[in-house]
Amino acid sequence: MFKRDLDLEKKWSKLLTGLEESIGKKPKDLNGVLFLIGVQELGQGTKVFSKEQKQDLMHIAVCKVLSYAGYYELDFVDQEGWPHWKLMKELPHFDLLDQEKLLKIQILEYFEKEYQIEIK
Repeated sequence: MFKRDLDLEKKWSKLLTGLEESIGKKPKDLNGVLFLIGVQELGQGTKVFSKEQKQDLMHIAVCKVLSYAGYYELDFVDQEGWPHWKLMKELPHFDLLDQEKLLKIQILEYFEKEYQIEIK
């Protein structure tokens, strides 16, 4: 494993620990963090979501975090308050491991920019 991969995993672990301290429960994985970001970005508080809504929340989160790298831009918010995003540039064709790395990097950037949390 490369040093930058180890650094990423250390930062990711610190983020998960910080989230556990904030919300009282440690997200199990990347999808758990994406779900939390989606709920936050929707801004309607915690409630019971359908399976389809949970998928939509994760999509919102992916678009939001990838917007920092210029892949997505907020298009509009519908009458129910759900944000809709448009693709600005094609995503690179990554294998699953590289996709996960990209999302983790962008999620860390999300928390740094949105909440001024610097994770070292």
